[in-house]
Amino acid sequence: MTRVAAIDCGTNSIRLLVADADPHTGELTDLDRRMTIVRLGQGVDRTGRLAPEALERTFAACREYAAVIKEHGAERTRFVATSASRDAENRDEFVRGVLDILGVEPEVISGDQEAEFSFTGATKELMGREDLPTPYLVVDIGGGSTEFVVGDGHVRGALSVDIGCVRMTERHLVRDGEVVDPPERQQIEAVRADVEAALDRVERTVPLREAHTLVGLAGSVTTVSAIAQDLPEYDSAAIHHSRITYDRVREITEWLLASTHAERAAVASMHPGRVDVIASGALVLLAIMERIDASEVVVSEHDILDGIAWSIA
Repeated sequence: MTRVAAIDCGTNSIRLLVADADPHTGELTDLDRRMTIVRLGQGVDRTGRLAPEALERTFAACREYAAVIKEHGAERTRFVATSASRDAENRDEFVRGVLDILGVEPEVISGDQEAEFSFTGATKELMGREDLPTPYLVVDIGGGSTEFVVGDGHVRGALSVDIGCVRMTERHLVRDGEVVDPPERQQIEAVRADVEAALDRVERTVPLREAHTLVGLAGSVTTVSAIAQDLPEYDSAAIHHSRITYDRVREITEWLLASTHAERAAVASMHPGRVDVIASGALVLLAIMERIDASEVVVSEHDILDGIAWSIA
């Protein structure tokens, strides 16, 4: 057994997993798994820089996580930073802050590395299930980017494209600094056009249509699952490996795009930090399902964070 701490810092959230990893059995036993919405990518698409307030929110979460890692006595820690910090001009300021707080330097990984970690984390438990045939298409819909990986134990193709839920919301659904609520038809069409163009690029590299099982990761997908199940609160156990039909995803997406901020915020399982960006995230998922003619999506709570943990076990 090796006790490891994995941190995934994305555009919208920062997450921690402290776990005992047994490479002989392939089991990862959670000791602490938590997530904080920090919106590190606030305004990056527009300004090219990480905002001071976004950095401070992120550093506050890092201080909390440092205490948890120390409490559990993790032997190794790995901090992986993804889309927002990869794009920002002032990412050195971010790197210095994390190093001071956690004692490890954040690795600003490439989109391809991000996709590899996501695939490993999402599929390790699924391999060998007859009801979920390979190849898998793993789709990780983040805040700034979405990763696509097709594989069956070995990755056949992977690509990261900039169609995350925060980026699509800030690019198309904001007017005069405020999210239009609900968005207008032409704004929704602009999101859809961006997503379809990105899917065209992905298909030139990744054999999307060869996949037999679609596996969806990250907050947009897990929130759609929670809504589909009408959960009274966010319940990871109920969400993990749930299966949501295409028709249900379409119904939920249409409702989210037509709803007001107050209506979305009233959803019991909705994290407050996702209220303004969930509609874009759901629309990305719907477009992917339509592109590959998927009848359902298998939802996984295990993702890049678990892949990072395995990489240091």
